[in-house]
Amino acid sequence: MNNQLQPKVVITIFGATGDLAKRKLFPSIYRLYKSGKLSKDFAVVGLARRPWTNEILRENVAKSIDEALSPEEDLEEFTSHFYYQSFDVTDESSYSGLNMLINDLEGTYNTEGNRVFYLAMAPEFFGTIANKLKQYGLKDSGGWSRLVIEKPFGVDLESAKKLNKELRAAFDEEQIYRIDHYLGKEMIQNIEVIRFANGIFEHLWNNRFISNIQITSSETLGVEERARYYDHSGATRDMVQNHMLQMVALLAMEPPISLTTEEIRSEKIKVLRAIRNMKPEKVDDFFVRGQYDSGDMKGKSVPAYRDEADELKDSNTETFVAGKILIDNYRWAGVPIYIRTGKRLAEKSTKIVIEFKNLPMNLYYQQDKDKHPNLLIINIQPNEGITLCLNAKKSGTGALAEPIQLAYNHNAVSGINTPEAYEKLLYDCMVGDATNFTHWDEVALSWKFVDTLLDVWSKNVANFPNYESGSMGPDAADELLAKDRFHWWSF
Repeated sequence: MNNQLQPKVVITIFGATGDLAKRKLFPSIYRLYKSGKLSKDFAVVGLARRPWTNEILRENVAKSIDEALSPEEDLEEFTSHFYYQSFDVTDESSYSGLNMLINDLEGTYNTEGNRVFYLAMAPEFFGTIANKLKQYGLKDSGGWSRLVIEKPFGVDLESAKKLNKELRAAFDEEQIYRIDHYLGKEMIQNIEVIRFANGIFEHLWNNRFISNIQITSSETLGVEERARYYDHSGATRDMVQNHMLQMVALLAMEPPISLTTEEIRSEKIKVLRAIRNMKPEKVDDFFVRGQYDSGDMKGKSVPAYRDEADELKDSNTETFVAGKILIDNYRWAGVPIYIRTGKRLAEKSTKIVIEFKNLPMNLYYQQDKDKHPNLLIINIQPNEGITLCLNAKKSGTGALAEPIQLAYNHNAVSGINTPEAYEKLLYDCMVGDATNFTHWDEVALSWKFVDTLLDVWSKNVANFPNYESGSMGPDAADELLAKDRFHWWSF
């Protein structure tokens, strides 16, 4: 894609008074505008139920940018592109009014009929909105129309199919952009480059040389104000079905024949198809669930999940998941990919560790327990970068080895101002690059895999809570790897 493209567009945000718009969308649109990636010919329409005016929306946009970026210049020129309409998604007249407003703005800003509809609101309205946009002619214009939807995309495979059918009745698959903000992160996008631009790794990227892969995404926060949403979701729906399985697909995919959206997606889909689906009776052998207890974090006492809100008192919802994934194809047969994610863990970080097989005989160690396998660590957050763990001669006399680390810290490279994930994905959507958005086939295959877990767990009451806040999860997660004679790497 040509980075010099400056799309002209009207962006309509459903849910413009919500947290996502305030924290992510407004600052991202501002960054695109300031960096010259967004044409001056743009407008943003904010929709929500509140009886706001253009002026109130603009004040809120300016405030959100101030909080996120502390800009020094006056924001009035930028915020003048924002318009507000009080909107009820179930009211027919709201869509007629929106159509008139967008047509007016297209005349004012010369946006050539290009339209983005961003659904930053409760997913139960996605199908209704999509079909009303078609019914009232809002998706039909002189330019292109794209629909951006946030997760969760359904709560299981059946509900995802139903939602997809509703969306596809109004929009083509090429017009639907299912956003997964993890795919906008710089180091996630770097996975492909690390693999396919470096012979030192790609030649070894298979079951002959790799013993296991570990993906960890840990949070220190609890559920905070999201108790009701989270209790219906849990860690599996919130993280595994989307973010974690997307990372698995990028790590395990074959080299695409070209860097087009279609070819990259095609290789990711092949990985998801090759993941071994578990029989219900095997779930407990391959997956561990947990729920946090009270504990001490940074010298402060924090409550157990069940004490965070009244409705959580007897909750069976998991706040932690660890699992072993096997990919049944020629490249990865026999290599376990371990994933873990959870809340109220000891640190906030997302990292991938590729552990290479040890030499069958290493003369530079006194005994097996001293062995240090070579590791490639991809840090996604907070310290973006790559670390390669090698062995070198121990200083002093003798001929023993010790581990050393070669580290590249992305944040330390001068001149690199890593774009926020939403900024990158918004721009990709506007220029029509769907590579870092999830295709329906990816969504369906991911749900097919996690549905087995969710079904088994819904029928069994867990012995919760089973890990202390401030730990790295339940003991069973360590035992999962110990069975295969591995352990979680922490750095």
